[in-house]
Amino acid sequence: MNRLIIGFIAIAILGWVASAILTAVHFWVIPLIPADANLPGSMQVITSEWAYIGPIPLATIGAVYYIAMIALGALWLSTKNETVEKLLLPITGMGFLASIGFVYLQLGVIGAVCPFCMMSATATTILFGIELAVKFRGGASSAPSMESSKVWPAVFATTMLLTIFAMWILTVLPLPGGAA
Repeated sequence: MNRLIIGFIAIAILGWVASAILTAVHFWVIPLIPADANLPGSMQVITSEWAYIGPIPLATIGAVYYIAMIALGALWLSTKNETVEKLLLPITGMGFLASIGFVYLQLGVIGAVCPFCMMSATATTILFGIELAVKFRGGASSAPSMESSKVWPAVFATTMLLTIFAMWILTVLPLPGGAA
């Protein structure tokens, strides 16, 4: 059971990386693109009218979602708190349903695919799947909790290192507007 929860945290961290990259593109690249630019593929998705809720990029909302999943996953692993487990199922379920809608928008409405958006959708789907697997195997409390002193430093260090990696990725992506 602990391996599933560790997998949950690892997938949430990968989702965070995808969302962090997309958020950085929204803040640092899109403002540099001329308004009349004809954008190909993934940039069509990222700059579409469906990429925002008001002024907030969906990627930023996704980044907050993944940080919450990382923290709740670490709390879940270190405490096996039933409330955390019960809270995660509807949250990951809503994330899964939202991802279905976002994939539909890419494939059916926009007609372009954003690889980082698809990575996020895949991560959300796996998080929901792990949550269901844990639930149907009797819950996380069937395994002993892990020591907080082992969980939190590892989760923090991994998240920070992969965040640095995500920001480096921005320097090598073929982004428009001379941002890369």
